Amino acid sequence: MVKRAKPQPKASRPFAPGYGIVGAKDGKGLLSWTWVAKKMNGCRTFWLATIHAQQGTPHVMPVWGVWVDDAFFFSTGRKSRKGQNLAGNPACTIANDDVDQAVILEGSATQIEDASTLGRVARAYEKKYKMDPRSMGEPIFGVRPSKVFGFIEKSFPKSATRWTL
Repeated sequence: MVKRAKPQPKASRPFAPGYGIVGAKDGKGLLSWTWVAKKMNGCRTFWLATIHAQQGTPHVMPVWGVWVDDAFFFSTGRKSRKGQNLAGNPACTIANDDVDQAVILEGSATQIEDASTLGRVARAYEKKYKMDPRSMGEPIFGVRPSKVFGFIEKSFPKSATRWTL
């Protein structure tokens, strides 16, 4: 059986009027998708933004998480504000903690039930944090991004990149 290469997300310039970002029709200066994986794998703590289901207000908290199979995985308590928010509205944004080389992803959080995926996530957590998130008995969520932004401060706006998936 021949394994097909996974399609790469489409990279382009983000729409940000007033910031000097211009299109890169030739792809010059765009960051690579492997850059995203490197930054996500190298980050210990992430920022998770959720929406309060009743009030519609944003809520941001730090979380631990892992990047596995081009998706972000994290655990949070069912009764935590994050957990309650995601139960009411799965839309969320995750950002790494490096403002000099920022990665921001947008997507919807889904509780992971698949044993194979949970095993891969647990192995990544064990390697990174020396713990298995399944031991907490709380949900593990996966966010397969719909949109990702990458910014390197020193080369901004020339490196500003948006990927659509």
